[in-house]
Amino acid sequence: MDDTEQDQRLKQLLRQAKELAVHYYQLTGKPLGVTGEVAELEAAQKLGLRLAPARTPFYDAYRQDAGGRETFQVKGRAVTADDRYRGRVPKINCGDGFDAVLLVLLDKASFEAIEIWRAERTAVIARLTAPGSKARNDRHSMGIAQFKSTPGARRVWPI
Repeated sequence: MDDTEQDQRLKQLLRQAKELAVHYYQLTGKPLGVTGEVAELEAAQKLGLRLAPARTPFYDAYRQDAGGRETFQVKGRAVTADDRYRGRVPKINCGDGFDAVLLVLLDKASFEAIEIWRAERTAVIARLTAPGSKARNDRHSMGIAQFKSTPGARRVWPI
């Protein structure tokens, strides 16, 4: 199977996974558990990234160019389109093996990407280790609004 055929099959599978996740949530009121995978694929497609092999420590995707390799942890959150900044960013692994964190906000009604935010590793770790919050310090989690307000964080899609 060539890259074009594989890409088309992956896009079809992603569309099916999104539809299934939406229907499952409508029937049960619970998430299906594919948000992270959908977020990784959306980030790769929208930002021209390559996905790392499964269970690669500390990063999910990367970009390789003449300047070298840039690695990303990709975090996804399904939100309502009219209240997209409420909720928490999934746990961020604070090892040395990544350059930045990408937060993909997915529309809970369709699982389509609404926005993608980027924050650099050093700024994210500084925010997570700042004194004052058990959720940040012990669980390495922060709110979406906190992620967006991390120094240097910026929306990278759509721009």
